Amino acid sequence: MFSALLDAARNSPFKAPFSRAQCESSEQKSLVPSSGRTIQAASTKEVEFGSNEFFGLCAVGGILSCGLTHTAVVPLDLVKCRLQVDAAKYKNLFHGFKVTVAEEGARGLAKGWAPTFFGYSAQGAFKFGLYEVFKIQYANMIGEENAYLYRTWVYLSASASAEFFADIALSPLEAAKVKIQTTPGYANNMRQAMPKMMGEEGIAAFYKGLVPLWCRQIPYTMMKFACFERTVELLYKHVVPKPRADCTKGEQLVVTFAAGYIAGVFCAVVSHPADVVVSKLNQAKGSSSIDVAKKLGFMGMWNGLTPRIIMIGTLTALQWFIYDGVKVALNIPRPPPPEMPESLKKKLGVE
Repeated sequence: MFSALLDAARNSPFKAPFSRAQCESSEQKSLVPSSGRTIQAASTKEVEFGSNEFFGLCAVGGILSCGLTHTAVVPLDLVKCRLQVDAAKYKNLFHGFKVTVAEEGARGLAKGWAPTFFGYSAQGAFKFGLYEVFKIQYANMIGEENAYLYRTWVYLSASASAEFFADIALSPLEAAKVKIQTTPGYANNMRQAMPKMMGEEGIAAFYKGLVPLWCRQIPYTMMKFACFERTVELLYKHVVPKPRADCTKGEQLVVTFAAGYIAGVFCAVVSHPADVVVSKLNQAKGSSSIDVAKKLGFMGMWNGLTPRIIMIGTLTALQWFIYDGVKVALNIPRPPPPEMPESLKKKLGVE
């Protein structure tokens, strides 16, 4: 399966734009453009697009972007989860922080950091690595012209496919994290929580939240990738005063951060009800997703939305910033905003 995906990647319609955009970092001989200005070759060699190394390094970028950012916002995530499962005790974001510190000290805000780090690192590897694979594969399947015309659907399909596998990796550690954070006295860390969960409920304890996790994460990731890709395209078209090729790498990363934050706000809203169900489900032993949703009611599934918008907006922006930064640092091909293929321009009479 994966060998077929790699072969498709090497022949992808996305390959040409990648190689055009990377003149800054590609190893090349001196070129003399029509203006007569000489461009010196970069001293570092760029990773080959569509190679095993390319996909592997994209996965590394995903590990760093997701693992580090989710761990950094553990205190906010902890309070958000407690708001979702016990709104009577934790009345709002600031009150939640105050109560947590009063009861457990400042160290209590770090509860669940280990399963968060390892869980979201694994998720990030699958999410970003497989997104690149599926995006190229799906574009290749429908052809260059359709890949441009229906690029939003390509982004949505590729991200959904990648997240399906990413959540299987995340689910056990997410279940342990929520147990630690929302069940008082259950466990203080991952080493205590996971054996205890296995002893009480078996392997099912780690996967009973997988379906609601899919319901939360797949729409979130579809929005995260599709909204980001299209926002970057619109920013360069309507906001940034010069073409992307003329922007420095630092300026490009600023655009990446802005597009990531915009995408993050939409992500938070779309996936929030399922996030509340996941939090409540892992606290309520023996309950199903439907039971939890009925008990919460419509309004109850929006508990903790404000801190989640703050958290997910910042998180998504930082993830894209780190992921793009890793690509810059490791000379991984980075696509420019998509351009209409010449063949399609001729068909449509576009100059």
